[in-house]
Amino acid sequence: MDPTAGGSTPATGAMDVPIATTAAASAADLSSTTASAADFSRWTFPISQRFQHLLDKSTPHVLYRWIAFACIAFLYVVRVYLVEGFYVVSYALGIYILSLLIGFLSPQVDPELSGGPTLPTRGSDEFRPFVRRLPEFKLWYSITKAFCIAFVLTFFSVFDVPVFWPILLFYWIMLCMLTLRRQIEHMIKYKYVPFSFGKQRYDGKRKASTSENESLLP
Repeated sequence: MDPTAGGSTPATGAMDVPIATTAAASAADLSSTTASAADFSRWTFPISQRFQHLLDKSTPHVLYRWIAFACIAFLYVVRVYLVEGFYVVSYALGIYILSLLIGFLSPQVDPELSGGPTLPTRGSDEFRPFVRRLPEFKLWYSITKAFCIAFVLTFFSVFDVPVFWPILLFYWIMLCMLTLRRQIEHMIKYKYVPFSFGKQRYDGKRKASTSENESLLP
């Protein structure tokens, strides 16, 4: 007896129609999702470009940038003080600030990994400026963005975890003390200072005038 007899072939053909319909629907959904993503990217690109332009223009204005950060930090502190909560958010923010500070105080090339000091240790050595692992602008941008995100989180009660805040404050102070102590020991061991105060600077005009005066002497 023929196995295709009894209407089995038409049943198979009937099953192919829903499968083709499902595949067409999936393709249509994928196409609409791709189009929506393209529209969203086309809409956000000018905004991100404008934002990057404003960041580039603010780069030389160090004082005004940090004044703006101080205002944002003050608003966050006032917000936490008024609501009397979100201490876990503040603790996480403090840990993040500490990690940024360590990157700001650390050299770009770790002397411990490079086999020795990369900065001049004697007066006769060639002057090389201190290059930070985290530049000042990135420090400002990261810490400002962190405070803005933390400020937004204070409007969602799900992040207001009940906790005894003096314990978190004690943990954070101890962590700061231990981390900064280790960083200071690293500075003393490899003889570098992460600031430019008092360092020698090359003055081309002064050197040129000195050489000219020496050449005029008999």
